[in-house]
Amino acid sequence: MGIKYAVNEKFFDTWSMQMAYILGFLYADGHLEDSPNIRGKYVRVINTDPDRVEIIRELLQSRHIISIRKDAGTNHKPAFLLRIGSYRLYNRLCEIGMTPRKSLTMKFPDVPAKYLSSFVRGYFDGDGCVHLERYEDNGKIRPAKRMRTIFTSGSKKFLETLSKVLRAHAGIDKYVLHKHTKKGSFQLRLSSENSVRLFMFMYSTALPRLYLKRKCAIFTQYFKERPEWVNVKVRRTLKHIQ
Repeated sequence: MGIKYAVNEKFFDTWSMQMAYILGFLYADGHLEDSPNIRGKYVRVINTDPDRVEIIRELLQSRHIISIRKDAGTNHKPAFLLRIGSYRLYNRLCEIGMTPRKSLTMKFPDVPAKYLSSFVRGYFDGDGCVHLERYEDNGKIRPAKRMRTIFTSGSKKFLETLSKVLRAHAGIDKYVLHKHTKKGSFQLRLSSENSVRLFMFMYSTALPRLYLKRKCAIFTQYFKERPEWVNVKVRRTLKHIQ
């Protein structure tokens, strides 16, 4: 019988900003592992950003060890794995809507409206990206031409529901749902204007440490280079995350 490490097994019982953020991150980069041969049920999260894995362990009050997988990351980056054995956590996440082998079949969970921005931000930190498109002019790099944000999932249904949530709660009115024929995944792609709206939705009430700074920094860089996009709500959001 393995060692039993401490963890808050009631963490997902009550909705909060912290709970919704971590749930969103688990929907992106988490897995439920059922190992009947050793009578174990595990919650796993693996990511190349060690601070995200560490904050999850901290908020779950876990004493489990974070291991390094040098061959599991992307772009030759090491990945950090937190594996928590807990029947209660496993079963509670199943009740919310996570399932083993969720990538192709997962559905958007029933998140209370108050915590939607935290859940979406958690998912974005796990399986989202933002990038600035630039062009050169006589060898000089000009300010960013446009900003693009992308959510990725193996489940088309999840992204379709996410698009409806963003339309209703963030005012996002246009998007492109793209399928990667080789990877078998789908992408929800947003334009510059809707990326600005996503920024305000995700970060206007974000708690400290509950967002990935390197991704947030790309948004803020865009506003430095393209100040015409800075309205009152953007300015208020930028001040909030300072």
